[in-house]
Amino acid sequence: MHRRITILVLIGVILIAGLVFTRGLPSRAQDDPEFTYAGEVSAPEFPEDTEWINVSAPLTMAELEGKIVLLDFWTYGCINCIHVIPDLHRLEEEYGDQLVVIGVHSAKFENEGDTENIRNIVQRYQVTHPVVNDADFAIWQTYGVRAWPTIVLIDPLGRVVGGNAGEGVYEVFKPVLEVMVEEYGAAGLLDDTPLAKLEPELANRAPTPLKYPGKVQADPANDRIVIADTSHHRLIVSSLDGGEDFTVIGQGERGFVDGGFDEATFDSPQGMAIDGDLIYLADTGNHAIRVINLADETVTTLVGTGEQASTYPPESGTAPDVALSSPWDVTLHEGVLYIAMAGPHQLWRIDLETGLTEAHAGSGRENIIDGPLADAQLAQPSGIDTDGELLYFADAEVSAIRTASVSQDGSVATIVGTGLFDFGDVDGVGDEVLLQHALGVTVTPDGLLYIADTYNNKIKVIDPASRESTTFAGTGEPGLLDGPLGEAQFWEPGGIDYAEGKLYIADTNNHAIRIIDLETETVSTLPISQATALIPAADPSLAGDGDVTTVPLGDNLVEYELQTVAPGEGEIVFNISMPEGYKLNSQAPFTVVSQSDDIVSVPEESQNFRELVPELPVRLAVTFEEGSSTYTADLTIYWCEAVKEELCFIERVSVVAPVSVEPGAGANQVQLAYELVPPEIPSDFE
Repeated sequence: MHRRITILVLIGVILIAGLVFTRGLPSRAQDDPEFTYAGEVSAPEFPEDTEWINVSAPLTMAELEGKIVLLDFWTYGCINCIHVIPDLHRLEEEYGDQLVVIGVHSAKFENEGDTENIRNIVQRYQVTHPVVNDADFAIWQTYGVRAWPTIVLIDPLGRVVGGNAGEGVYEVFKPVLEVMVEEYGAAGLLDDTPLAKLEPELANRAPTPLKYPGKVQADPANDRIVIADTSHHRLIVSSLDGGEDFTVIGQGERGFVDGGFDEATFDSPQGMAIDGDLIYLADTGNHAIRVINLADETVTTLVGTGEQASTYPPESGTAPDVALSSPWDVTLHEGVLYIAMAGPHQLWRIDLETGLTEAHAGSGRENIIDGPLADAQLAQPSGIDTDGELLYFADAEVSAIRTASVSQDGSVATIVGTGLFDFGDVDGVGDEVLLQHALGVTVTPDGLLYIADTYNNKIKVIDPASRESTTFAGTGEPGLLDGPLGEAQFWEPGGIDYAEGKLYIADTNNHAIRIIDLETETVSTLPISQATALIPAADPSLAGDGDVTTVPLGDNLVEYELQTVAPGEGEIVFNISMPEGYKLNSQAPFTVVSQSDDIVSVPEESQNFRELVPELPVRLAVTFEEGSSTYTADLTIYWCEAVKEELCFIERVSVVAPVSVEPGAGANQVQLAYELVPPEIPSDFE
């Protein structure tokens, strides 16, 4: 997973089913010599009984005829694979329906082979193209792939052109695609109709107050907790008990903008270090270190350009103009900020007085090799903490917990972990211990380490002196369950921090912050996860068809007059009036969450109605029993401009409708009318 993996040059060879084919022009291409890039071997069919994501049914090669296809072989814990996602998204935007990207997920770790876990990562990184779970490596072996990430190119006639391993996908494939679109388009061989089976998972995700929080930092001196609300691209500050007062830092949209809390933007923020009113943040997607001033309510950039470093490893320099690569976590000690820099497999340091920004440990080669700081080899460090003498870091791709000296003339040592492909869930001592892609570590005053053993869905405790590791909390099964340590459940926890006898855990796939009380040995959930006020008015992952400007609307309470209906089978009818020139958003579900009682009985399967673009009016079948009641429901309506599709809106409506059920009444429907009105959008140019 090193970015310097050998490139399979497009004029080279490809491997299919163990055979070597020299790429040349097929007979059809020989008749049309303008095809600069054409394959000779037909792309093999996808295996049957393979699970797919983002499509309504499995794809076939026949359905892809007329499309340029890129197969992205990836595994979701690989930082190089994560770096490729923005490049692929950029190509998808530029070439539209002439290009189809298919993610072939060939899992390195056992946990990564689970389709539900892949589904979460697809939503976390807002991947909308088809993804196939190649859990048994059948597709990988067919194409002779040797490394993550690898991209394979297929021409519109369904033939394999060649492949490229490593990062820098946009720069490699952009000029190739330009030529192919021109030549195959001129020949009438390109099909630019939308892929019929495309059905992005993002449309099925209900908004939540937190969205895949990656890290958490406690600040007991000021009774506050800071949460990296990673996939909402913002920070949340709350009291340690998750009270009702919250501070939101950032617009909640991906970007790289300094300024006040309500105008600043981040991109997939992760780890933090707190120093009084200052928060040092690893702004991972922006490849930058940001500084949040809680007193002034401002965000500034300490180091980073907003772009991934073009050199490998990145070059040292003086802040702020130093290019970084996926900083994942930070810790602070005596005026030096230490960074777990996942991208180049290194630890870095920033002298906050001089601004000097440089590598602290790791040669940049990916492996688990101890020794002097500059010579040691690390593998995607993703969590870091310090006791003042040593840096403790979670080295994710080798499933290891390691140390590095704070002193620049020190060394790197390993507490537990043995190799790039040595992982599992085994307690014990030293080299017999197995973790699985651990992302978080925190050190307590008594010298113990608590670990977010991410892919094992557990919290482990490690004694660094004896190298003994034991399961501390969690059953290992993914879930959200509070209670005694041995019964609690987590789902890919990514961050952990100790403060005053408690552990605070970013339980990533549960969209929650969990708390372990070390004295009572119980697990609870921070009440912030129930704070509906933190649900973004327009979740960017649910916005519109393509790139849109999303405009939030305020919540509404609508009370209706008493309606009288007859006993028996009936309906609740939602008469939604859509203004001319607008439509329901086809990427987000129309939802109705209904209350049910003995008078107005809503079937259980209809109490949480969710449907993409339902026929209007929306009708819910109910049963009326004699008596009086009040029907209540919460509606969420996503809608957009129908022509330009530049603006999309979200409307949340709570309805209250008194109902009297009387024998002899002439109606069997409760009519609930609601009119959608586009908001006025101010213009800077008026």
